[in-house]
Amino acid sequence: MRQIVLDTETTGLEVRQGHRLIEIACVEMIERRPTGRHYQTYLNPDRAIDEGARQVTGIEDEFLLDKPRFADVVEEFLAFIDGAELIIHNATFDVGFINAELARLGESFGRLEDRCSVLDTLAMARERYPGQRNSLDALCKRLGVDNSARDLHGGLIDAQLLADVYIAMTSGQVVLDLGFEGAQEKGVAVTLAPVVLDRRPRVLRADADETAAHEKRLDALDKSAGGICVWRREEAPAVH
Repeated sequence: MRQIVLDTETTGLEVRQGHRLIEIACVEMIERRPTGRHYQTYLNPDRAIDEGARQVTGIEDEFLLDKPRFADVVEEFLAFIDGAELIIHNATFDVGFINAELARLGESFGRLEDRCSVLDTLAMARERYPGQRNSLDALCKRLGVDNSARDLHGGLIDAQLLADVYIAMTSGQVVLDLGFEGAQEKGVAVTLAPVVLDRRPRVLRADADETAAHEKRLDALDKSAGGICVWRREEAPAVH
């Protein structure tokens, strides 16, 4: 499966007030693995940036004066994302702004949803962690994703962090989240069918790069936990 993790920055919060895109950033994943390919561009919005947006992004009006307009990059952008599943945090916001830009160029461009399916990681996080903060920074802290380089909101770094958050949210203990707890609370019996193996399982061992990435993730979890994370406690030899 080809997935595109997408983030945008804008001149303000309300697309209905005529606010525009000032950055689009995309990170490509194949089968949930980053490929190293990305798409990123700043945009001239032909309007001033709100002070609040300027403080969040650090982008100044003058910086965007010589940047392309959305019409100049639309074909390249759509070619990069076409047919992929888009992974977006608070998708309603980003999709609304992109669709508004497409609408300005005419009906022939359609809507983003005509070209791609959309997965909203904010909705996913709210379902998985009800009653908790589910901003990108909060999820990075909860899942052990290092976001120390994120001083300001920026499209590309946010897309890269969201890719790590999505992988963390959909791997590891997630496979154990089968809804048994909710079923038991409602008095519903849960029956597990026996697993029958008709051949010896194939063991895939991690290579050096994967091992290094694993250790980096554990370092981040140690930092988040303020000590040794449970995976390293399990790996540590018993002391007699």
